[in-house]
Amino acid sequence: MATQPGLATLTCDDTASIDGMRRLRWAVLGLVVAVSVVAALWPVYVRPRTDTPVPADAILVLGGAHDGREQLALRLAAEGFAPRVLISDPYEHSTLINRICHGSYSFQVICFDPAPRTTRGEGRFLARMARAGGWQRVIVVTFTPHISRARYILGKCWSGELLFVDPEPALSVPRWAWDYAYQSAGYVRAFFEDCDA
Repeated sequence: MATQPGLATLTCDDTASIDGMRRLRWAVLGLVVAVSVVAALWPVYVRPRTDTPVPADAILVLGGAHDGREQLALRLAAEGFAPRVLISDPYEHSTLINRICHGSYSFQVICFDPAPRTTRGEGRFLARMARAGGWQRVIVVTFTPHISRARYILGKCWSGELLFVDPEPALSVPRWAWDYAYQSAGYVRAFFEDCDA
């Protein structure tokens, strides 16, 4: 079969080359999108706004990994930043939390099982305690990737002043990747939920 003048004939090698270029473009586009998402969320998850502790009505420790947050809260209370520490205790059998909840301190330690067992449940408990006690300011302790989302959720539950501090645990790259996805999904869910405290 003869080709018409001015029309090129594509060979299998040419088609493979075009398909390869398309795949490369999609890969580059995917990389650009991934880098853009990481860069955009960097200040939200990796470098969230934290606060300098000042005297408060209570210190609230949000549930999660035992990454030093409980010890930081107890130290802050021992230094006189608050007369009480609220420990979220959604754990079935945590030796650490059990020891803290039954310890002897110069300040009050209140351990509670949030309902639901989420940041929203912790916010509900905080709101009830703050209203009952006439609290104005609470120091909240959680880990780096959770701070911004926790600030958003707790702020929906209680209008008082929230100061966030971070035990700054060392997190691996896979853990950061997981938290980017987990916290982002949590933000979407929180956007559609009220506190209902």
